[in-house]
Amino acid sequence: MLGIPDSEFHRGDAPMTKEEVRILTIAKARIEPDAVVYDIGAGTGSLTIEAALQAPKGEVYAIERKPEAVALIHENADVFGVAGRVHVIEAEAPDGMDALPPADAVLIGGSGSHLADILAAADERLRTGGRIVMNFITIQTLAAAIAWLRAQKAAYTYETIQIQVSRLRQVGPYDMAKAENPIYIVTAEKKADIA
Repeated sequence: MLGIPDSEFHRGDAPMTKEEVRILTIAKARIEPDAVVYDIGAGTGSLTIEAALQAPKGEVYAIERKPEAVALIHENADVFGVAGRVHVIEAEAPDGMDALPPADAVLIGGSGSHLADILAAADERLRTGGRIVMNFITIQTLAAAIAWLRAQKAAYTYETIQIQVSRLRQVGPYDMAKAENPIYIVTAEKKADIA
């Protein structure tokens, strides 16, 4: 099942990747049934859960620095029956990544101003042919990701899309669109190790 309704997640005050963005992020990651996936800056764990459901024989490592969000990831993993395959690491990435097994996919939602260091750590653990999928709200973070990828020369190919979801809401007898924040999704595929 891909595209769990937002309302099914325990949320609290932690950030959550919205359903439509999750669907595209998971589709871009091309997660295989036995994949090892990292979800960095996992928030509520909504991407963690979607990834774990796509990889029933795999493992998902959620890295999150906020204790209240860590608790929510555990709650959501229990609710969706994936707790045995979801490993939650309370740390500010790239801390917590050095002991992880090689990854097939890395999802980056929050980077806490450490994006280049996170990407370097992810690169060390990402298998050739693996994918990094990053979600950004700000142009500055998007620019930092593209600059890092370009600096890697032929090690990665990448694409960037920008999406904006609008939801209709009733205003008297009318339906009006209410726009969500635009999101940039960067998908990078590893072609070779960085020289």
